[in-house]
Amino acid sequence: MTEKASTCCGKSAECVCAKQATCSCGKQSALHCTCDKSTTENKVDGARCSCRARPAGECTCDRASTENQKPADPCACGVRPADACTCEKAADGGFNPSENETDFTTKK
Repeated sequence: MTEKASTCCGKSAECVCAKQATCSCGKQSALHCTCDKSTTENKVDGARCSCRARPAGECTCDRASTENQKPADPCACGVRPADACTCEKAADGGFNPSENETDFTTKK
């Protein structure tokens, strides 16, 4: 079984939100930005969206409207809900969805 984040919004081993998440510049996948923001957007530290590919509060998947709201009862990082922590203090804080992806467009 493929590992995924405990807070991932998919119902299977696939993280649906991580597939939908994009770089803030446009069409490239999150963590694979090619625009002038690539130096800051191709790595995510601290609290992240549930897909773990974007910073918390800056989600770009179809759950952005709920993901980007400030929680009333935040986790230790202060940005995500207490029961959905995604920063380094979470039990699976080191999870990175891009490590489980295969880039068939550039690898030979």
